[in-house]
Amino acid sequence: MPDRYLENPTKPIEVKRRKISELTRAMKDTAFQGRKLGEAVETWAEMLREKDLTILMGLSGAMVPAGMGKIVSFLIRNKMIDCLVSTGANIFHDIHEALGGKHYKRGTAVSDEVLLKHRIDRMYDVYASEEQFRKADHLISNFAKTLDSRREYSSREFLNLLGAEISKQGDKNSIIVSAYKCGVPIFAPALSDSSIGIGITIARRSGHKLIIDSMKDVDEITRIVEQSKKTGVIYVGGGVPKNFIQQTEVISSILGSELGGYDYAIQFTTDSPQWGGLSGSTFEESVSWGKIAPVAKKVQVFADATIALPIVAHALLEKSGDSIKKRRRQTFSF
Repeated sequence: MPDRYLENPTKPIEVKRRKISELTRAMKDTAFQGRKLGEAVETWAEMLREKDLTILMGLSGAMVPAGMGKIVSFLIRNKMIDCLVSTGANIFHDIHEALGGKHYKRGTAVSDEVLLKHRIDRMYDVYASEEQFRKADHLISNFAKTLDSRREYSSREFLNLLGAEISKQGDKNSIIVSAYKCGVPIFAPALSDSSIGIGITIARRSGHKLIIDSMKDVDEITRIVEQSKKTGVIYVGGGVPKNFIQQTEVISSILGSELGGYDYAIQFTTDSPQWGGLSGSTFEESVSWGKIAPVAKKVQVFADATIALPIVAHALLEKSGDSIKKRRRQTFSF
């Protein structure tokens, strides 16, 4: 019967005074990416109500320079994520801000040649001081020299130790310090592709050859997933963090585990699937690899994360207060 396709009408949004979470709930009954944004809030809220669910977040793109750092810190401190996989760049920019550095809004357009002359780095419409960045580079280099070069560190271990150091002198609400204090592991599998890698290289040139073992990273995060009863993923962008998280399911299946894929999956991305890249690939495609469970709750929001993430975080704060209080923080030993 055709009527079964016509059971759920869309509902026009009425303009009135209401909470953000009430607005996102209303958006769930609209269409296009508005509906997906509403579904993302409801699905993430459901994840927070799940018992013994481990939530992993992948963070790519220049989110910290764009002003999203405190949101990620909030998610860590309020038990909304249990593990963070990030680009090294985001963590470097977080360290920069934790130590008092700033990112600046671009004003009147200036040529990039002039910016180079004044040692000002540009990230689309955000500026930063190269001199301030280099102070952070040297701080990381000096810290790296205090570590034992005779052993190997995962990026998770290195960033945890660095978080402990930053906590002594930096912003306690930064991502790296919040993660250190809350026991939330941060992985940066492409750590060398960032200013943290620059700092470690400076230490290396001085004779202190610190070893960051990326294969140790792979093993550690796979063990987190293997030891979890249920799992969910949140991807801000895609790139290396997305695949690094998703490949744990493949590794586990090769090693004999039958995890069956992640149980929940949410992504905020501006990339499209037709170009064949991972950042825009659909969760349905991930099902074919065994990375996402066929019956998983899957929501992909094709929207700028700097728009979506603040709305989603505020909506979750409003609607998930009780769930946050009751939720047991997942802990991991390495």
